[in-house]
Amino acid sequence: MIKLRGVVLAGLALSLAACSGVSSHSEVEALNEVQPVGSPFTQSLAAEYRDFANREMNDMFDYPDAIHFARKGLAAAGGDAVMPEPISDWNLLPRHMEELSAGRGRLINAFDRGARDIAPQLSAVAQARFDCWIEQQEENWQEDDIGACKSQFAEAMAQLEALLPAPAPMPAEDVMAPVSALDMGASDPMAAADSMYLVFFDFDSSVVNAGGNSVLDAVAAEISKRSVSMVSVVGHTDSSGSDAYNDKLAMRRGNAVRDALIKRGIDPAKINVEGRGERELLVKTADGVREPANRRGQISFQ
Repeated sequence: MIKLRGVVLAGLALSLAACSGVSSHSEVEALNEVQPVGSPFTQSLAAEYRDFANREMNDMFDYPDAIHFARKGLAAAGGDAVMPEPISDWNLLPRHMEELSAGRGRLINAFDRGARDIAPQLSAVAQARFDCWIEQQEENWQEDDIGACKSQFAEAMAQLEALLPAPAPMPAEDVMAPVSALDMGASDPMAAADSMYLVFFDFDSSVVNAGGNSVLDAVAAEISKRSVSMVSVVGHTDSSGSDAYNDKLAMRRGNAVRDALIKRGIDPAKINVEGRGERELLVKTADGVREPANRRGQISFQ
C-alpha cells in the first residue's frame, strides 16, 4: 500500500463479484494460506495481522490498508519481528499524535523488557491493536471502532506490563519528539492543502456508489468549514483496458465527482477536473490488471 497523508480511505465498496478480478495470489489470500514460522511471537503476530487484514478487506472494504497489513503479516509469518506502525507514517491531528506516540513508546518499552519472549501471544495482540488504533484514528470517523481498538490495546498493555520485570529507562531513539517540536498547536486542524479524499468506483463504472457518496458528504462539509479557493478532482483507472479508453473513463469519473459536489452546493467555478487514466496507479500493477484501489477519483483543496 502507498500510504497517503490526509487520505480518507473510505468508500471502497467491494462486493465478492468486484473482487473476482483481483489476483488469486493477492497478499491477503497469501497470508490466509501461509504456514507461519519463526518465534512464538512472530507466529502469533502473523495470525493477528491475518485477522486484521481480512477484516479490513471484507468488513471495512478498505483495500489499501488490507494490503498493507497483509504484507506485515506475511513478513511476520516469515519469522521477521515486524514493528508497530511508526507515528510519522500516518496523518494524525496533534492531540491524537501525542496520545498514540505515548502508546507506542509504552509498547516498545515493554518489548525492550522482554515482553515478546515472556508473553508472545499477548504481545502480538497488543501490537495488532495498536496498529488497528492508529489506522482507525487516521480515518477519524468511526468512533466505535477507534474506541474498541484503543481500549483493547490498553487492556492488553495492562496485562502485559503486569507480567514484566521492573521497567528500564526507555531508549532515547524510541521516544518521539514532543509535539511542540513539530511546530503544531494542540488544536490546529489539518491544513487544507494537506487534505485529500478518495472516491472509489466499481470496475468499468463512473457511477458514485453509496460509499463514495459518504466521502463526498464529508468533502462538502469540510469545504463549508474552510476557506477553499479551488477544489481539484482527478479521475483515475486501473491498468485494464487501452490507454485511450482509460483516459476517457478517468474523465467520466472526475466529472461524476464534480457533478456530485455541485449537487451538494459547491460552486462549479471552484472545481477543476482532470483525468489521468492509468498513469498514476495507487497500487502498482502490471498492465491489464483489474485493481480496485486504482479505480478512484482523488479530491484535494487549494
